Amino acid sequence: MLIKSILETKGTTIHSIRPDATLAEAVESLVDHNVGSLIVFENDQMVGIITERDILRACRGGGADLTQHTVRYHMSSPVITGSLDDRIADVMGLLTDKRIRHLPIVDQDNVIGIVSIGDVVKAQHHRLTMENHYLKDYLQHP
Repeated sequence: MLIKSILETKGTTIHSIRPDATLAEAVESLVDHNVGSLIVFENDQMVGIITERDILRACRGGGADLTQHTVRYHMSSPVITGSLDDRIADVMGLLTDKRIRHLPIVDQDNVIGIVSIGDVVKAQHHRLTMENHYLKDYLQHP
């Protein structure tokens, strides 16, 4: 099973933000879109990713004024990416090893979607459920 199957089901909507946007604007966008990350684009190029975790780190130890801090200084960069032909099991391992929850999917240097650890777990669960169903059916009806 490949990442492209997740994007075929989930869709390819990408929520983004500029690097000069404030963290307050990032929070507003995350909440408005009900997502956990935003791709940071500058001049139509991905330059980073800002996640809920990045914003929490900015607030740690004294509570940053989110209207005074910009995305540029708190985003993760360079960005770890995946491709349409990556196997879901491999992506699950990558997300676990790198301790990240969001993976932009890139094709020919263009960001074409994003998958989360939840998307990957859902796809694996679906595959295992279907496998289990077919095995039970096979055993009951030889």
